[in-house]
Amino acid sequence: MTDPISDATFSALADQTRRAILGLIGEHGELTVGEIASRFDGVGRTAVSSHLRILRLAGLITERRDGRYRHYSLTSTPADTVVAFLASVYQNSLEQLADAMNEAVAGAGSGDAGQRDDELSA
Repeated sequence: MTDPISDATFSALADQTRRAILGLIGEHGELTVGEIASRFDGVGRTAVSSHLRILRLAGLITERRDGRYRHYSLTSTPADTVVAFLASVYQNSLEQLADAMNEAVAGAGSGDAGQRDDELSA
């Protein structure tokens, strides 16, 4: 996978602080740099601005200017790309898990469970 947008997205998501920032923006819809920085101990406005720049360049957030304030909100396209990629990677595993669950349910209804109950009570 050499798509630069996906690489930037995964790189942006690799940082715990940036994931926390995305969570905050997702909860509140739109926040300014000051509102975001006020929710982090030990992380200043400059650091928050740097994180926001990386998230914006990755396409995960958008910036809206209103006078001297910058308001940030989520975008969905890169997140959709990440979810689609992860789903494609794990699809085979999920199908195998579903097959195993179906076999277990089918096996439980075939009378094996009753035999095990008899063995346990003996």
